[in-house]
Amino acid sequence: QGSVDCPNLEFEYGDADGHGAELAELYSYTEEPELSTNRRCFEEDFHAQVQGRRWLELDRTQQKAYVMRLLDGLEVVNRDKRLKVARAILYLAQGVFGDCDNEGDVLHWSRHNSFLLYQLGTFTAFLELLNMEIDNSQACSSALRKPAISLADSTELRVLLSVMYLMVENIRVEQEADPPEWKTCRETFRMELSFPVHTEEPFALLLFTMVTKFCSGHAPHFPMKKVLLLLWKVLLFTLGGFEALQAMKVRKREELGLPPLPEDSIQVMRSMRAASPPTYSIELMDQQQQKRGHRSRRPLMKQDSLDIYNERDPFKNDEAGVDEEENDDVDSGIEGELDLMERDTIIPAMPAQRPPIERVSFPKGLPWAPKVRQKDIEHFLEASRNKFIGFTLGQDTETLIGLPRPIHESVKTLKQHKYVSISDIQIKNEEELERCPMSLGEEDVQETPCEILYRAMLYNLPQYMIALLKILLAAAPTSKAKTDSINILADVLPEEMPITVLQSMKLGIDVNRHKEIIVKSISALLLLLLKHFKLNHIYQFEYVSQHLVFANCIPLILKFFNQNILSYITAKNSISVLDYPHCTVCELPELTAESLEAGDNNQFCWRNLFSCINLLRILNKLTKWKHSRTMMLVVFKSAPILKRALKVKQAMMQLYVLKLLKIQTKYLGRQWRKSNMKTMSAIYQKVRHRMNDDWAYGNDIDARPWDFQAEECTLRANIEAFNSRRYDKPQDSEFAPVDNCLQSVLGQRLELPEDFHYSYELWLEREVFSQPIRWEELLHYQ
Repeated sequence: QGSVDCPNLEFEYGDADGHGAELAELYSYTEEPELSTNRRCFEEDFHAQVQGRRWLELDRTQQKAYVMRLLDGLEVVNRDKRLKVARAILYLAQGVFGDCDNEGDVLHWSRHNSFLLYQLGTFTAFLELLNMEIDNSQACSSALRKPAISLADSTELRVLLSVMYLMVENIRVEQEADPPEWKTCRETFRMELSFPVHTEEPFALLLFTMVTKFCSGHAPHFPMKKVLLLLWKVLLFTLGGFEALQAMKVRKREELGLPPLPEDSIQVMRSMRAASPPTYSIELMDQQQQKRGHRSRRPLMKQDSLDIYNERDPFKNDEAGVDEEENDDVDSGIEGELDLMERDTIIPAMPAQRPPIERVSFPKGLPWAPKVRQKDIEHFLEASRNKFIGFTLGQDTETLIGLPRPIHESVKTLKQHKYVSISDIQIKNEEELERCPMSLGEEDVQETPCEILYRAMLYNLPQYMIALLKILLAAAPTSKAKTDSINILADVLPEEMPITVLQSMKLGIDVNRHKEIIVKSISALLLLLLKHFKLNHIYQFEYVSQHLVFANCIPLILKFFNQNILSYITAKNSISVLDYPHCTVCELPELTAESLEAGDNNQFCWRNLFSCINLLRILNKLTKWKHSRTMMLVVFKSAPILKRALKVKQAMMQLYVLKLLKIQTKYLGRQWRKSNMKTMSAIYQKVRHRMNDDWAYGNDIDARPWDFQAEECTLRANIEAFNSRRYDKPQDSEFAPVDNCLQSVLGQRLELPEDFHYSYELWLEREVFSQPIRWEELLHYQ
């Protein structure tokens, strides 16, 4: 229902959830019986080798010797024996829970064993097995023939991916008590995943290939949730999380000689408080009372443009009230988009008397320092010169002759808040390299993990983006089950479908949870890619963005938000007693319908709120400064959808919703702005100010609809020029130096095959002497 019911959510945004929660999300509840299978495989082998001892009692040397024996067992030809050994290794990575008394011990031994396994080369061994399984055409063809795919079709892949995920996640997470040996180990592993040896592809690319293979329908048995979780964690580990990204940004600005950032955006957002969102019922009542109150007055003066900021203006135009009634359906359908069911439930619940007027409390200061772009200063001076002098001076921002004193003051203030981004410098450098390729020579490109990943992804990047969005669409709660959509439930459905109501309820919760985890991992990895590529080079970011837009990412995210977001964020699709590691060390109570419905006691679902914020951030990244994409938000009627998302009282989520509303306000019309003054006030208070950004009025010189197509085409041409200059390095380049000296050309040593001198005379006869020289053709080609 209304926002009154939603309390402030105590949510701290981060790279990922708590360590235990992230490990728990790897397993679906349907997989729970496999935990005991892993334990049995380990204990059968362990007790045969080490009599009368437990794993925890062995010293480090004995543990290493045993793991080495297990790794030897992975090299046998027999597939079933290999799987048993892999399960035993998985049990070690899961924290030998059979020997542990509580959840803390399980997590401790899981980390300890993960470092031990990595040091003995387990990851490389499993990588080879994973490559074998991916290329296993027999498994693919048998899965394709089946009418329904279940857990049994992906057993080997799930075991391999689980071991790799546990190793990546346990080694990635830093803890204060970690010994120095583990810290060294962490850096080595990060380097190994980031910088592939022997010209191989990065590990992340193999996982991207699995995603595209799954979406193309060639491998429907791939366990997509595990692949996506592993891919996200590998990117998080190799590229770095949000705080690492902020540190890299600060360092890069220093290197480029730019002033430091005005504030740390992460810290500012953490200190922001959620605003009370506009309650639709109150706004509707206000509007109705305004209509009744103003109907008799006829104004005698022209309405000032500032009236839209003054809700209690006595001279407010009464025709505006009448228009409001008439335009309920006409005005682009924006307000009409509000779910009718929601209106019906809210309005009768309101008491008859007028609600008390809230006291307005003004903030002590705005949270963000204002920013001004070079382009903004140029536009301001161009308009001022046209007005006062009658001609312009192009991009000259220094000459102020002939302009009145207040304009001088304005320019001074604008320059004080001028912000030059890293992207501006990169675009400028790119223009110079395009203009003077000979004099500037080769660009010095730093080999960072991000650069290596982009180069590896470049040629198949459109397919990767389409595949991720296809899976996101299939996992979105608003998606209808279509026959042509991909089946993402292959790694959650059991072999035998449930027969009791209780089993059906459990599977229903499991399927919903499964979809939520997929949405979480895709939203997080897309945001990571966009942020890292933007820092590495703006055109890498623009290339990914453009392909996301072409693959309909904007309407897809809006479709995701076109649901009751409050109920999505407070959804209880989890059974806490079945979560790892709790289910491994505690006696499981008898499950009943009540215990399944109870879920956990949390105020909200962390992963769902995390996913929503990530998707809003992606939408902001795609649409910022792009008028054509902002118009897509308007065309798809995103305003009422986004406004409903303001009901969630969490400051960070509200901020990104308000940013999206701010960029399209100028296109929504005066009527929308008048009837959404609470939202306008929230934008003013919470979103960063651009000093001469005309967001609230709609007089923007950049908002010319005929330029939209040209804007996107120019961007595409720039991206293609960047990609071809930096990554297409043909051998016969027109700028390559040519050797014109006959002696040096003839004197070059050519590598000839060993048997060449045996057949040399035969070659001469066939290729030289027996071929007539056609001199006229030779002359003709010249």
